[in-house]
Amino acid sequence: MTDIAEAVRTQRLVKRFGQQVAVGGVDLVVPRGSFAGLVGPNGAGKTTTLSMVTGLLRPDEGAIHIDGLDVWRDPVAVKARIGVLPEGLRLFERLSGRELLSYNGQLRGIPKAEVEQRAEELLRVMDLADSADKLVVDYSTGMRKKIGLAAALLHNPRVLFLDEPFEGVDPVSANTLTEVLRRYTASGATVVFSSHVMDLVERLCDWVSVMSRGQIVAQGPLDRVRAGRSLNEAFLGLVGARGDGQGPGGEEGLSWLGATSA
Repeated sequence: MTDIAEAVRTQRLVKRFGQQVAVGGVDLVVPRGSFAGLVGPNGAGKTTTLSMVTGLLRPDEGAIHIDGLDVWRDPVAVKARIGVLPEGLRLFERLSGRELLSYNGQLRGIPKAEVEQRAEELLRVMDLADSADKLVVDYSTGMRKKIGLAAALLHNPRVLFLDEPFEGVDPVSANTLTEVLRRYTASGATVVFSSHVMDLVERLCDWVSVMSRGQIVAQGPLDRVRAGRSLNEAFLGLVGARGDGQGPGGEEGLSWLGATSA
């Protein structure tokens, strides 16, 4: 993979919580300008990995580089280059949508006039212009995701990290988010988003990394990872899911289920 320009690379990334190894030696690669999916079952280590990559959680071992910069040795420069929409999004709920963007712009040191211009454009594109002066506490889940994405894009980052960005989002809001992200990657920027919804990843992504039990088990262009199958079929094979009804989640041991009581 040395022949690709890398937006993100991790080397032997490890994170433990007590005796539990949440991430066990992850070598994640994301090409610059790609729409990349990080997929895996619940508990695979996706959120922990993204938290370390974005500087929110310090790894126990390993190295992380974004645009060639070490995340932990040059954190200020790295944070200027990234935008983050984390899982369990927390916002300043007593601000309006417009005030939230203004506040984020001030934190980033963007001139006030520039912040106002960018905020108005983002509010319009995100279909939030009519709700710009409503308090965020009154926003729906979809509206929160859209204003969170607007805040993450305000400083025009080179790499955008999204953790389950479409979870709980209605189809109209999801379509808006998708169109904005496609425009963003078309400009040469990079999106990395985690999900366990294979159909969504297959529709949006050109690069996929598959995690299972804290490790990357497959990685590369979407078509190569799929290998002629649907992504869901490839995913089930890679993570070791069984479809014979005899393993976990199968029929064995549930002979009572649906039976009529005597």
